[in-house]
Amino acid sequence: MFAVIKTGGRQYRVVPEDVLEVGKIEGEVGSIVQLGEVLVLGGDTPVLGVPTVAGATVAAEVLDHKRGPKVISFKKRRRKNSKRKRGYRDEITVLRITEILADGKSPTVGPRPKRVKAEPAPAADAAE
Repeated sequence: MFAVIKTGGRQYRVVPEDVLEVGKIEGEVGSIVQLGEVLVLGGDTPVLGVPTVAGATVAAEVLDHKRGPKVISFKKRRRKNSKRKRGYRDEITVLRITEILADGKSPTVGPRPKRVKAEPAPAADAAE
């Protein structure tokens, strides 16, 4: 099953376990957020929304908040001794799609537990 969602003015085709970068969404890292603008639910019998599918949501886990690559806008007017340089970086949220829900259901899958780095085993003393 797949879904087409709309967030941040863009549309994304998603399936469970997809990881995607979208415009900044409010939510703590590790929490589950619901994306409500589902345009298409796909599968054996696709459902098209007019404009959205009623009662359908997509649950996603927030993995990270970060900033995108720097975009530089440079303008120069030749022979006028005039130039302008500006740069910006987009705020990005990294999401992992956990479930595609229909008929107003609530998410059943919670966030994954964080990985804990294994501590190295204590080295045996060579002097013994």
